Amino acid sequence: MNTYLDCIPCFVRQGLEAARFVSDDPVDHERILRAALREAAEADLSQSPPAFAQLFHRWLRESSGVADPYRDVKERFNRMAAAMMPDLRERIAAAADPMYLALRLAVAGNVIDLGVKGGIGEGEAEGSIRRALDEPFEGDMEAFRAAVQGADSILYLADNAGEIFFDRLLIEQLPTERVVLAVRGGPVLNDATREDAEAAGLCDLVEVIDNGSDAPGTILASCSEAFRRRFAEADLILSKGQGNFETLSEEDANICFLFRVKCPVIAAHAGLPLGSHAAIRWTRQTERV
Repeated sequence: MNTYLDCIPCFVRQGLEAARFVSDDPVDHERILRAALREAAEADLSQSPPAFAQLFHRWLRESSGVADPYRDVKERFNRMAAAMMPDLRERIAAAADPMYLALRLAVAGNVIDLGVKGGIGEGEAEGSIRRALDEPFEGDMEAFRAAVQGADSILYLADNAGEIFFDRLLIEQLPTERVVLAVRGGPVLNDATREDAEAAGLCDLVEVIDNGSDAPGTILASCSEAFRRRFAEADLILSKGQGNFETLSEEDANICFLFRVKCPVIAAHAGLPLGSHAAIRWTRQTERV
C-alpha cells in the first residue's frame, strides 16, 4: 500500500498551494513553504498518506490562520457541478439503464481531487467528467445492483466538494430511505463537509452525518464513536474516492469502492489499470464486483 514517502512531492505542492490560497504575499508563501518542508522532513515515514495529510493540513490551517484554505475552491467546483446537473439528469432519465449511467457519472466525478492533482480548473474537470464515459470501467453492474437491493442500510462515504453533486445523481437511483451520507468532520483539502452536502441539496434527500475526523480518508481510529457505530451497523458501504480506498481497503466490512485509479501504487494494490474507473467490492476476501 502507498506510504507517506511516495507522496512527498504532493505534500510540498499542497503546502505552496494552500499558502497561495490564503495570501497574495510571496513572503507568506516562502514562510509557509519552508515550515511545511520542515514538517515533512520530521514526519513518521511509515504512516499512510491520508494519516500524514491529516496532521499536515492541521498544521497548515494553524500556520496560515485560515480555518478552511480550500473553501473558495470548493465553492467554485460546487457551482461548476451544479451547472452540469440539468443536462446530466436528462441523460440519466433517457438512459436504458439509469442506475448504471448514474454510477459511471458518480465515479467520473472523482476527478475533482486537489490532493492528487493541484491546479485542476473547472473547465478541465468538466471535460474529464464528460469524457469519462468512454474510459475503461472495472466493475459488474448486476453485482452492484444486487448488493444495493440486498442492503437494508447503506452508508455512503462522500469524498470531495463538487464531486458530491455527482454522488447525488447516484444516490437518487438508490432507495434513499435506506441511505445515510457521511462527510468529513472538518475541513481538509477540497474534501466535502456538511456545507457541501447542503449545497448539493443532499440534506433534504437523505440523512447526513459527519465522521468526526479531518483526515482526507476514513481513518476509523480518528472518527467519532457515533460514526464508527454507523459504519459497523451498515449492511453495505459505498465508499467514494482513492483516500477512502487507501484507509479502508484492509477493513473487514462489506464495502464497494467507487473511485478513479490515480496512482501506480494504488493500481497495483487494487489490481486495476492506472486511470481506470472502478466499482470494486471488498469483503473478507477481496472480491471485485
